[in-house]
Amino acid sequence: MRAITLFMLILMVAGKPLHSQTNKAASIYLLEPDRVFDGEQMQEGWQVLVRGNKIEAVGVITNIPREAIRINLKGKTLLPGLIEGHSHLFLHPYDETSWDDQVLKESRAERTARAVMHAKATLMAGFTTVRDLGTEGAAYDDAGLKNAIEKGIIQGPRMLVATKAIVATGSYGPKSDVTELQLLRGAAEVGGMEELSREIRTQIGNGADLIKLYGDYRWGRNGEAAPTFSLEEITRAVEITGGSGRKVVVHATTPEAMRRAAMAGVSTIEHGDEGTPEVFALMKSKGVALCATIAAGEALSEYKGWKKSEPAPQRIIEKQKSFAAALASGVTIVMGGDVGVFTHGDNAREMELMVDYGMKSLDVLRSATSVNADVFGINYELGRIRTGLLADIIAVEGNPAINISAIRKIVLVMKDGVLYTHNLSR
Repeated sequence: MRAITLFMLILMVAGKPLHSQTNKAASIYLLEPDRVFDGEQMQEGWQVLVRGNKIEAVGVITNIPREAIRINLKGKTLLPGLIEGHSHLFLHPYDETSWDDQVLKESRAERTARAVMHAKATLMAGFTTVRDLGTEGAAYDDAGLKNAIEKGIIQGPRMLVATKAIVATGSYGPKSDVTELQLLRGAAEVGGMEELSREIRTQIGNGADLIKLYGDYRWGRNGEAAPTFSLEEITRAVEITGGSGRKVVVHATTPEAMRRAAMAGVSTIEHGDEGTPEVFALMKSKGVALCATIAAGEALSEYKGWKKSEPAPQRIIEKQKSFAAALASGVTIVMGGDVGVFTHGDNAREMELMVDYGMKSLDVLRSATSVNADVFGINYELGRIRTGLLADIIAVEGNPAINISAIRKIVLVMKDGVLYTHNLSR
């Protein structure tokens, strides 16, 4: 058996895959960390044996193949590849370019080029899977990006894509005071049940893994958030989408939009900024999970001038209250930060804020691995360190169950049995 230290890995790979897609099936690795977070619990003294793209054995392994490449991860924690629950790979931070200008003034070629870079940054941050919830004006390009990653053309995470997302006619942007001007929209507009049904089927036909609806948006008389789709419309969307084996997720910040989405039986509600104990209790009873996207809200406040050293603005205070209510209710919470509003590769920001807002570090680790896998319907192959699952595995310095920020100290990334590295010299 060959022993390969982290130092040798640095010399061999310099940030590139150790093995190509074509010969990965022949690779056998024995990973030897101090501890393994298996997606549910922290296990001391475990080893993990990977053959090809699958986890072959976990625990104290005695029957080690002679040809196994041993990787010494002393002082490290091994975890399942992290799962980002809410990303927009075709967006970049709004303090760089406003959302309107990204949609209207950046070419599709530029946006795709950015998305390629965002995908690699996400993977190297330890997020081996993302649920990408809308291209925001870039049509079905997320499906194309997903295919390019799957073919090995570019490096990036596994992707669950929503393609265009769906909004009620007249509710979304970009908008202009010149009503005659026909602007590109950031999502697909529908007016009524027939158009909604057609659009869902069109998006599925063009590669959507899930359907995203905007259950409310800032289209109230004074620009406040107000519901868009009726309970009947959301229910119909769930019926059509579910018939294809897919799920519906709903953007909702108001209690009424959240209530409608929960009653319709969607998979997750995104944001939930104004969620109440009553709404969260309803979500729990209906098996609907919350993706709180705390990091996006904080980023937007910072773009408006707020500094973390200053008293929190009302928006942040209300978010803290709603997240505390969600925790108290016992509703399932998935990890997703709405990354794209802030920098890709900084996905761990959401995990740190979930702890800051009252969630236990171990629960946050579960949320970013096994819980996300369960809710997203991919637990049959991802989200846990378990025999027979795909070898999406990361290693970090220290113990993130004690200090969640250790999740940033990535020393090894493995996706589908292929090894990548990130800052192994630290």
